[in-house]
Amino acid sequence: MSSLLGSKEATNRSFRSIADLTVLGLLTLLLAALPLGASGYVLYVVNLLMVYVVLSLGMHLAIGETGQFTLSHTAFFGIGIYTAGLVNNHWHFPFPVSILASAAVAALVGWVIGVLALRMRDIYLALATFAFGEAMQWVLLNWESVTRGANGLRFRAATLGELQLVSDLLAYPFVVAIAALMMALTFAITRSRLGLAFRAVRESDMAAVAMGINARAIKVTSFVLSAAFAGVAGGMYTLFTSFIHPESLGFETTVMVLTMVVVGGLGSVRGAVAGAIIVGLISELLRQAPSYQEIIYGVILMLFMMFLPKGLASLVNGRVALKKGCAS
Repeated sequence: MSSLLGSKEATNRSFRSIADLTVLGLLTLLLAALPLGASGYVLYVVNLLMVYVVLSLGMHLAIGETGQFTLSHTAFFGIGIYTAGLVNNHWHFPFPVSILASAAVAALVGWVIGVLALRMRDIYLALATFAFGEAMQWVLLNWESVTRGANGLRFRAATLGELQLVSDLLAYPFVVAIAALMMALTFAITRSRLGLAFRAVRESDMAAVAMGINARAIKVTSFVLSAAFAGVAGGMYTLFTSFIHPESLGFETTVMVLTMVVVGGLGSVRGAVAGAIIVGLISELLRQAPSYQEIIYGVILMLFMMFLPKGLASLVNGRVALKKGCAS
């Protein structure tokens, strides 16, 4: 009986792998063909969606994998944007260097905040990280000698050798490639021993410690990785835009990214990607009604928490479970 169940489980995994590869192949063909006929605006939206995907994956590592409810993701995103923009403006390094710098600075700040804030739990952690996010926006708005404050920061076009990324079309392949790399890295992390430790801490700190896991170190590691992902997303943003204003890095962006993770499904990498694309498209549709965006995100969050708390990923998992039940 056990061998039969094992065989069925292996078959189900094989089918899921084939389905994943099929979807990945179709998506790759779509993304490869898109520049051939899409307008500049469509390419801009796709570039922006790729940034949202990386942002969502970063929040997934903190909330979905480790269960650390943080509200400072937009602050690290802003740190990434300003770091990459300033590095490019002052030293004119190739964009891979500026993106690595944005990830490193965001990770360093994330480590400092993580060491301090992760002494707290639940609502206290959320409030502490929310306070940091608000403080970071104030810094960006008032540190005029560096960030240009309320005037916003304008940065040079990103470069790679002699190539200047002066359009959405030129930035597109690099943005998509970085997003794909970050997705692959996320899958690698979640399937590694570190990912197992993340989920052990999420389920129970005490049980994780009993198994020999340093729960505090794991929480800080998760927070630092999450911040680094947000920093990379910030660096990606500078590849196809030339201006940033601190007001665009407020609480609304945090709510939007949180909505992406909840809609896609907490604890699911695929859900984080799907949620980023769906909510990102909704955000673009609501661009003409900015005053209603926070209300709509709040309504979406409430509806999903009430009727679909495990997000869209639970629908797919439910179908897989149903098929298993029918097969047995």
